[in-house]
Amino acid sequence: MSAGTDLLERLKPSLIDIRGRLAADASMAKLTWFQVGGPADVLFQPADADDLAAFMKVLPRDVPVTVVGVGSNLLVRDGGIGGVVVRLSAKGFGGIEQLNEVRLRAGAAALDKQVAAFAFHAAMGGFEFYHGIPGGIGGALRMNAGANGMETTNRVVEVEAVDRAGNRVKLSHTEMGYSYRHSAAPGDLIFTSAVLEGFERDCDAIRQAMDEVQHHRESVQPIKEKTGGSTFKNPEGHSAWKLVDEAGLRGFKVGGAQMSEMHCNFMINTGGATAHDLETLGETVRARVAENSGIELEWEIKRIGRFGPGREVTPFLR
Repeated sequence: MSAGTDLLERLKPSLIDIRGRLAADASMAKLTWFQVGGPADVLFQPADADDLAAFMKVLPRDVPVTVVGVGSNLLVRDGGIGGVVVRLSAKGFGGIEQLNEVRLRAGAAALDKQVAAFAFHAAMGGFEFYHGIPGGIGGALRMNAGANGMETTNRVVEVEAVDRAGNRVKLSHTEMGYSYRHSAAPGDLIFTSAVLEGFERDCDAIRQAMDEVQHHRESVQPIKEKTGGSTFKNPEGHSAWKLVDEAGLRGFKVGGAQMSEMHCNFMINTGGATAHDLETLGETVRARVAENSGIELEWEIKRIGRFGPGREVTPFLR
């Protein structure tokens, strides 16, 4: 019997009132844009926020919890993820509703692109940058996702979440503690929705801005590849892609993983890559950029889970 099956059997007596979907040894490769990685011991997809809160209340405190979104900016290691992985479904958490002329509420599983489209039809400006971000609102809230000079912090009014004990909580914009690609909100919070605020704007102007975002993405980013978006954060005063390029790493490969020829701050799975290939590639790039420029790049892609046996990857390959 696998670790996942053992864990699910242990949990079942406490979960008789849970309405969401539970699965042992669930493939994570199917849920990430890189399409690599080992299984989750147990995958839980709650029916709604009440179901999530009920689940967290009865989940033993010794069971680790990992939250994933649409998997666009995520690398799951080959050894899989221990404990329970919580994934919010579009059905239960993907809704978007208009609150007034300039505010909307978006579920954490709503795609950023869907929020941009909704705002366009509601003549709300300020959401155009989401049209070019390949992810969901939950991830955008956690990492302060941004593009084209705008960030999630510019739109957030209030965030709703469930904590590790199953309590429903609300956080103000100030309590989210935003900085570049980061939120200071407690790491054990599972964001369920957010109130976002834009401004009134003519639909034609919004459409033009969205078209410009789309054109930019299609012309400079490998959007048709198995990728995870920007690999490294931009260091203050520098562009990560320029540092990678100056180190001679455009198109550099490790196994089936490659730094894109089109945009060298994007890693891609060219086919058959493992998570080990991708993380080794990233750490090799970090090491060579540091050697070339003296600047240590920070990962923007989130790497989670266990390394495969004997396949550990150390920072900067130290």
